[in-house]
Amino acid sequence: MNPQLRPLFEAATRPYVGAGTFAWHFARGKLRHDPVFFFLLRRGLLPDRESLLDLGCGRGILLSLLKAAKEQYQAGVWPRDWPPPPLNLGLRGIELSEPRVRVARRVLGGVQVVQGDLRDLGLQPCSVIVMFDVLHYLDSEEQQRLIEKAAGALEPGGLLLLREADAGAGFTFDLTRWGERIACVLRGEFAQRLHYRSAVQWIAELAGRGLSVRVEPMSEGTPFANVLFVARKS
Repeated sequence: MNPQLRPLFEAATRPYVGAGTFAWHFARGKLRHDPVFFFLLRRGLLPDRESLLDLGCGRGILLSLLKAAKEQYQAGVWPRDWPPPPLNLGLRGIELSEPRVRVARRVLGGVQVVQGDLRDLGLQPCSVIVMFDVLHYLDSEEQQRLIEKAAGALEPGGLLLLREADAGAGFTFDLTRWGERIACVLRGEFAQRLHYRSAVQWIAELAGRGLSVRVEPMSEGTPFANVLFVARKS
């Protein structure tokens, strides 16, 4: 890991110590090996206003990182060539799994994390909506409804950050799909069905909701076929 990132990495994962050994190791593994988290900060994608809603926030790793980023920047500890992190962006999360919600609430303190099903809950207006590795757990119609609901909740100029696997990526997609299937089995989710789309199909779905879309490859350092769709509401 880049030595410049070590203080931020430690600050973001330290709160997980109190949530148990597994939660701590999981958070450190995600931040160390999944490129999407630091990418958001390195590229300055997040606005410094209104609020961010993390749909399917899991144990709150992104929210913990953003909270730590604000504290580190204000303490004068920040990578030299990075833009400032969002300092005035409110943070909220929604997660289906009650055990993960308990971890997130313990780690994040005052950050609101709601336990519930994304398919049923209404979404309050916000400037950023994040969905990382969420939609492939839903069927095609549910995916469409959630994207439509998210697009409707975004304020003008708002940002939807969607990370999914590209089903058109050939062998790397096969690795991604089998990796996710193995993860489901290890979690005891034997009946979980997975629904993927190609990058072209995701772009068409987002554009059909009035969003302009930019695609960022998001598999650096991994064997997977992940893509980040940066979709902005006009």
